[in-house]
Amino acid sequence: MYSEMQKLIEKSGVGRAIHHQRNAAEKNGIELTDNINDADIVHINTVFPKSAILALRAHIRNIPVIYHAHSTREDFKNSYIGSNLFANAFGKWLKFCYSLGDVIVTPTEYSKQLLMSYGIKKRIEAVSNGIDLNYYNREKTNAENFRKKYGYSDDDKIIMSVGLTIERKGVCDFVELAKRMPQYKFIWFGETNLNTVPLNVRKVVETKLPNLCFAGYASKDDLKEAYAACDLFLFMSKEETEGIVVLEALAMKTPVLLRDIPVYSDWLKKDRDVYKADSIDEFETEIKQIIAGEKPDITENGYSVAKQREIYKIGNKLKKIYNDTINNYAAVHKLNGVKLAGNNDKL
Repeated sequence: MYSEMQKLIEKSGVGRAIHHQRNAAEKNGIELTDNINDADIVHINTVFPKSAILALRAHIRNIPVIYHAHSTREDFKNSYIGSNLFANAFGKWLKFCYSLGDVIVTPTEYSKQLLMSYGIKKRIEAVSNGIDLNYYNREKTNAENFRKKYGYSDDDKIIMSVGLTIERKGVCDFVELAKRMPQYKFIWFGETNLNTVPLNVRKVVETKLPNLCFAGYASKDDLKEAYAACDLFLFMSKEETEGIVVLEALAMKTPVLLRDIPVYSDWLKKDRDVYKADSIDEFETEIKQIIAGEKPDITENGYSVAKQREIYKIGNKLKKIYNDTINNYAAVHKLNGVKLAGNNDKL
């Protein structure tokens, strides 16, 4: 299970997804190795040059490859300086990398359709990043720690978001809502080197408001307490392949308000599992109604969605994909008289 430049991606959704995979593997008795020579199958998570080289090395050794498609051309846009200019070239690189997989895994049906639109011909499986419900458990979390740490009173109404401070994640709209609604406390967890984002985004993140806090990167424990303590999880991202933080909020039974984008259309229904909005004005209206208790509590429905994506179940799906890929690869290459690396037993 390979990821390149882990320190660089640690604070991103891809970094979190890799930890989820390792957790899922452990819960399903899948043995991991850091040595390609010991591997029966290689699972690659990143699209840096060494990742592509590793996939090629695996093929030379006749080891099947799973390539995990966390990124798309669409979610590369509106991220960093020059990202829109290079989006098409990045899309071509993604197609090259992902096509090195014997099987491609991606988090949702939506991202699967995007990959197919690139002209990728390999088998693509949609498998959620998953969520550890034993860890993300509201009943086992001390929400008061969060309010004390950040100086919030018991009466404060807190709206939180999590993500890189880039335009695609909706940070500009988040600050605009904080300006419009000084009666609520807004806090954003996550950070990005501001030298890598456009000037307008940098200015937004540097905005000073008495009800706005950019708290920077937070540990899993701190985030868990924040989910339990806040009154609303507001996620205004304009493009996602799934959104691990959404799963975390659902697991913590926190009310969730999302931007109404295609990635959620087939698994998170508006006003059934989560609340959704499109425009700034609509977000403002929804927030006021949710905080005032004027909309029904749907957190249990949201939790049911998280249960469907429990980490053990996700690991079981990955295990089946690994076994199928190993068996199919073995069948094809034995017909061609090629000796396979490893023992290629079922996991």
